[in-house]
Order: sequence, then C-alpha cells, then structure tokens
Amino acid sequence: MDTPGAKKRLCGKWHIAWHFALFTCFLDAVWAQIRYSVPEELEHGAFVGNIAEDLGLDLDKLSARRFRIVSGAKKQYVEVNLENGVLFVNERIDREELCDQSLSCSFHLQVVIENPLELYRVEMDILDVNDNSPSFPWTEFNLDISESAAPGSRFPLESAQDLDVGSNSLRTYLLSVNEHFILDIQTRSDGSKFAELVLQNPLDREQQSSHQMVLTAVDGGAPERSGTAQIDITVLDANDNAPVFDQSFYRVRLDENAPKGTVVIRLNATDLDEGPNADITYSFSGHAPIKVRQLFSVDSRTGEIKVKGVIDYEKARMHEMYVQAKDKGPSAVAVHCKVLVNVLDKNDNLPEVILTSVSTPVQEDAPPGTVIAVISVMDKDSGENGNVDCEIPHQVPFQLHSSFRNYYTLVTCDFLDREAAAEYNITLTARDMGSPPLFTRKTILVQVSDVNDNAPHFKQPSYTVYLTENNAPGASICSVSALDPDSGQNAYLSYSILEGDIQGMPVSTYVSINSDNGNIYALRSFDHEQLKNFQITVQAGDAGFPPLSNNVSVNIFILDQNDNAPVVVSPVPQNATAPGAAVPRLADAGYLVAKIKAMDADAGQNSRLFFQLLQATDPSLFSIALYTGEIRTMRQLTEKDPTRHRLVILVKDNGQPPLSATVSIILSVVDSLPASQPDLGDLSLSSHHSSNFALYLIVSLGAISFIFLVAIIVLVTVRRLKGRSSNRESNVPIISGCCCCSRSETTTTTEVFKKSNLNARMSTGASGCADASGKGALPQVYCYKMCLTQESSKSDFMFLKPCSPVMLVQQNNAKSTDYLTSGWSTLDRKDMTNNRASTPKEVEY
Repeated sequence: MDTPGAKKRLCGKWHIAWHFALFTCFLDAVWAQIRYSVPEELEHGAFVGNIAEDLGLDLDKLSARRFRIVSGAKKQYVEVNLENGVLFVNERIDREELCDQSLSCSFHLQVVIENPLELYRVEMDILDVNDNSPSFPWTEFNLDISESAAPGSRFPLESAQDLDVGSNSLRTYLLSVNEHFILDIQTRSDGSKFAELVLQNPLDREQQSSHQMVLTAVDGGAPERSGTAQIDITVLDANDNAPVFDQSFYRVRLDENAPKGTVVIRLNATDLDEGPNADITYSFSGHAPIKVRQLFSVDSRTGEIKVKGVIDYEKARMHEMYVQAKDKGPSAVAVHCKVLVNVLDKNDNLPEVILTSVSTPVQEDAPPGTVIAVISVMDKDSGENGNVDCEIPHQVPFQLHSSFRNYYTLVTCDFLDREAAAEYNITLTARDMGSPPLFTRKTILVQVSDVNDNAPHFKQPSYTVYLTENNAPGASICSVSALDPDSGQNAYLSYSILEGDIQGMPVSTYVSINSDNGNIYALRSFDHEQLKNFQITVQAGDAGFPPLSNNVSVNIFILDQNDNAPVVVSPVPQNATAPGAAVPRLADAGYLVAKIKAMDADAGQNSRLFFQLLQATDPSLFSIALYTGEIRTMRQLTEKDPTRHRLVILVKDNGQPPLSATVSIILSVVDSLPASQPDLGDLSLSSHHSSNFALYLIVSLGAISFIFLVAIIVLVTVRRLKGRSSNRESNVPIISGCCCCSRSETTTTTEVFKKSNLNARMSTGASGCADASGKGALPQVYCYKMCLTQESSKSDFMFLKPCSPVMLVQQNNAKSTDYLTSGWSTLDRKDMTNNRASTPKEVEY
C-alpha cells in the first residue's frame, strides 16, 4: 500500500475531501431544517459544521438543555461537541455502503433540545469520492466472430462496474489499437455506460484466425482510475443468417415480491437457416448487470425470462436487461434485444418504530406535559403505503403529540400515582395507509418513581393492653404496627414514644419501643396498688424527605395480683402481748364481744376478706362472723366455763392462691363491766324469742316501710317549718347525729321493738333511741336504724349504735345480718338466712 501511486491517490482523496468540506448550509424557515454536505471517507473528528451557531443556540446551555442528536441511519456517523457546538465525523462514511449507487445519498438527523422541547431536522448529503476503480467481471473475454460478419456488425462487451457515482463513475471505454475493430460507447437510461465492439474492416480467417485486444474502462475522477480486461476474438467460419427478435425493445410490468418462477416475458427470435443453424439458444448479453442475473433467469430453449430472486420495489423500481439469441450453426452470430421491467409497489413493509429518546423512570408528581419519549416512525413503501399513523391506548395517562411528519413525542396528560400504578406498559401502534394496512406494535415501559406523599397509618385506631402487675422488667408487653404505601426509603418506618409524664416521671422510664418493629417493652415492674393505668403515644415516621408521621394512643391497664396479705388493724397488740376484751358473765347468746378489723391493699376479689375461728379455748362458746369479723357468744356462760379464753382468728383473702394473717385475742369473763364501757350484751336475744323472730321481723318491716314512705314525704316540710319547735317540745337536749328517726316515728318504732320481743325500751332521754336492758347488764343508750333494699320485700333490722357523739363518728359499712346471727343457734341461723333477701349496709359501732 505504501507506493507512490497509493500516496498520490491518497493526496488526491484528501484534496477532494477538503474541497467539499466547504459545506453548504441552509435553514428552511418552514420546515426548520438544516442541510450539510460532507464527502465520504473522512477520518474520525473531521469538521462538518458548527450546528449550534447555525441553529442560533447558546453554547453554554447545550448540556443543560440535553442537546443530543438522533440519527436516522443505523450507525452514528456524526456527533456534536457540546463545548463548542461543532458537528464532526464520528465514524467513517462509506457512500457505496450507505446508498449503493444512488445518484443522491443522504441521511437525516434529529436534533432534540429540552426545556423547552425543540426539534430540528438535519439532512446530511454524502458527496462521492473517487475511491473505487472500474472493474470487469472477468479479466478475459472470448468472442467468436464469423468471418462473414459485415463491417458495422456490433458485438456487446462485458460492462465494467464502478461503485462510484456521478463524475467519479465510469466515464468511457478505450480499446487498444487494431486494424479491424473500434469501440462504440453507449449510455443506458440510468446513465451508465457500456461498450460495443464494432467491426470496421472485414475479417479473413485464412489470414488471421484470432485477435487479441485490451479493453480499458476509465472513470471521471481526479485523478482518474481505470480497469482492464483482455478480449480474445476467434474468427469463425461463415454462417450467413443470424436470428432476428420480434422486437428490439420490450417493456413489461412486474409486481413486487412476485414468487420465484414467475414468467416475466417470453422472447421470440427466428432464424431463416435450417438445421443446427436455425436452432436458437437464449441467454443474457455479456453486459447484463450482475444484479439482473441474480434476480432473473432466461430459459435457453424457450426464451422465457423468469423471476429468480426477490423483487423489491424499495431497492430498485426498474430493471433493464439485454438478452441475446444465437443459433447453433457454425460461425453463429448472436443478436440482442432490450427488456425493461417496471416493478409495481406492494404494501409489504411494516412500519418501523424507533425510540430516539426515553426518559424513565418519571416521578409520580411530574406535571402534565412532561416529555417521556421521542419516537420516530418510517415505512419503506411509497405513496399511501408509506404514510404512517401512530396511536396509544386511551386509558393511560399519556398522549402522543406529532411535531414533524413521522415524529412523535410521548407526554403525560395527567398526574401519576405510583401507589395506584408503579409502571405502565404503553403499546404504541404504528399503522400505514396501505390496503390492507400493515401495523407494528411496540411496548414502551414507563416506570414511575416514588415520592413521599403518603403518611404511615396504624392498623388499629388505638391499642389497649392489659398487663398483670409484678411483670418482669424488659418483657414485651405489646406490639404496634403501621403501614406506608410508599416504596423504598419512603416506606421505611421507625417507631418512637412521644415525651410525656406518668406520675411526675418521664414516660421513657416506664416503657421503651423497638424503633424497627414497634415492640413495646416494660422498663420496670408495675404495681397495681401504685399505678392502675396510664396512656402513651406512639409515633411512626417514615424516612422520606420531607418525613411524614402518624400517632396512635396505647392504653395500658395494670391488672391486680394477689400479692398483699391481709393486715389486722384492730385490735392491735400492745407491747407484743395479745389484745384483750371483757365478757360479762351474764351475757346472753349473740352478745357482741369484739370485732376484728382487717384490710387488704389488693383490689377486687383479692381484697375480699373472710374471718375464721382457728383456735379457741372452748369452741362451743364463741363464734366469728365470716364476713364482718364480729365475735359473739353462742350461748350463755355458766359457772363451769373458764374465766379466760384465748381465741386465734384467721383472716384470709379471696385471691388465688389466698393469703392470710392471724391474730390472737384474750377474752376475760367478768361479773360486771366498768361504767365507762358500754355493755355490748344488752342487745342479746333471749332464747325463747329467737324462734319467733322471723314472724316479728316481717311485721316490723311492713310497719317500717310505711313509716319510711311517710317520712320521705313530710321530711322537708317538718324540718323547715317545725324543726325548731319540735326540738323545744321534746324537752330533752338533742345531740346532732344521735337519733335516726323523727319524733313521729318514736312510738311506732317502740311498738315494733315490743312486738319483736327484743326487750327494747325507749330511753327517756332521747327521741328515737332505745335502751337495751339485758339481765344484769349496765344500762346504755343505743341508736337504731331501719335499712331497706329496693330489690326485696324484706329488710334487715340494724341495731347497736351507742347514742354518743363520740361513737357516732365511727360509722362504716359492714354486714348487719351477722350482728344478730352470730350468737344464735344453728337452726335459728338457717331460718334467718332463708328469710334474708339482701345484705344492707350496717352501722358500725
């Protein structure tokens, strides 16, 4: 390659390249197009033009506006330097490869600029360079010419092929010097040249049976290129009649994509000779192009021209061929005819869809009108067969806008929601106008990127947790869960507890939360007796920008456990000795000796207390009420009974398992109680009255109910109008809170006491107060109270309240039924239980 001739051709090539580098550029105001002309075979980086200057664009904004070039060709032949706006050659351009032998060769570019979107069409004309030499299909040709050939006879020669076009294509043929032949250069309808050998002087086989000549094909380039072939002519003996075609020129039409074997035309030639000299064979002439030989065939016997290859209208709209007819006689002379085949276009090409630019993913908050893709379509067919229309489904939030012919932009027409649709498969249909129409479908995947537009939400509006006290610190007590429909970082949730106080302490000292999974843990062991319930607020926040959050309330209730034993509060031991109490020797059965008071810090059933006599000096003498803790005599004391009794009382709660406490009390039997000590045995029931108590109780309750209803009606009037006068008429000092009934009730109540055989007598010192006189007991004044229940027709009769200002302050709730039943016989206790409907509130003593 490094020869003087090669260097000379290379210098000539670059001379032509730089000569045409003075490109022609114009801007069409209507179509917004710009055109450049550039020679082929330029090296990479060769200057084409300053496209930014030609389009009037700001160089500083090329990158910001995403200036880019989309080529309509299969290769990216040119590229743009975004720093200076220069359009340069990116890849070597071979005009013959790109456009074959078309006289004009060009390809278009699409210039895309965003913000705002602008489209420009750039046409690139490729100028031919004389880089191909003419060449013959064979280096040597053999011609048989009869010696009887008359001067002026023509013999077509094999044509040379030059891939260049225009002035660089085949210009002429030259024949070496000889005595008998000259060349006649002719031009085809497409402008190509071919040579015919013309006999100028008759041949004489006897003088010279063969001739050799050199045929040279020369192109019109600068410098010119050439190719040679040797012609060997054999002079044949005479065959004086040559075949004759019906016509010298034939024109036919042929459909595109005609199947192989289709008969295009049947040629006919005749020969006046007889025998072998009249037997004609058909074949292509020597200068028939190679492409014609690839597409068509000639039946040597019948003269039929048939389709051999694929007839494509888009590659060639017309085919020109030369067919020769030659007899089989000696010194046969071939005659020729011209056949012109016009190809008819068919709608046989599907539209092509090219995505020149795709911007995906697109944010879900992108405004309508955002450009997603730039699309170009093309159809190789012509006329209506090449007109293409594009469409997309209507149910997607996108639209197609046509900027130029066969160019479209895909834009959004509505706001997107990634939570509703994370991606769209948009089917683009390109359909031509042929009959029947052909279409191409292409799917464009548009992905929607997430924006943090959804706050977390909890699965429940609030949470309620029940936690048993004495829990282990660090144990999980519950779990909260939230959801976020966003994705990625926007859906990553973290949990926290909002600041607050619980009993003056920060909530962070009570509970903690796992920020990842929402598990809530207790930081301490809770005590129901100190804290029964509390509320915390949990916040779930995502990791988006800006972050979004939501709150939920968690209510925590501390459930009680039986973890506190009963505590005896009365009587209390003195100096580590058991407390004591005195019992009158003359006390009747049911005499209240003492009352055990206890308390339990637990709640509910865990704080319900039961009393039980665990040990006693004489178990038959004393009993204790199960619910009230009252110790009463079960019978009258005798001389044989000990004077000192020790009782061990068990106090037990109702928890599971139950807890208990014990207390010891010393009871001393005395003949008489001190004057300052109230006799608790005055209200003891005589044994002969106990059997009729139920009947008396029913009568008493009926009277008391009537009195109670009347008292409610007149109470307000009596106290407002006659309160002061009633106090004067009583002639007795009234102690506030001593009496439970008004004066009008005194007589009735006294009668009830008398009828009930309770040996109650009215005290002369106070209205509504009874003096219980027992045998040998000290007289003491007591208040009485009627207690009724709404649920039953029966009521309990409450007794034993000293009518003293000091004792009246000590009123509490207790069971009143056990005041009387603790000292009765087993049979009387059963009868009383059956007649009792409910347990009213008691009056403590």
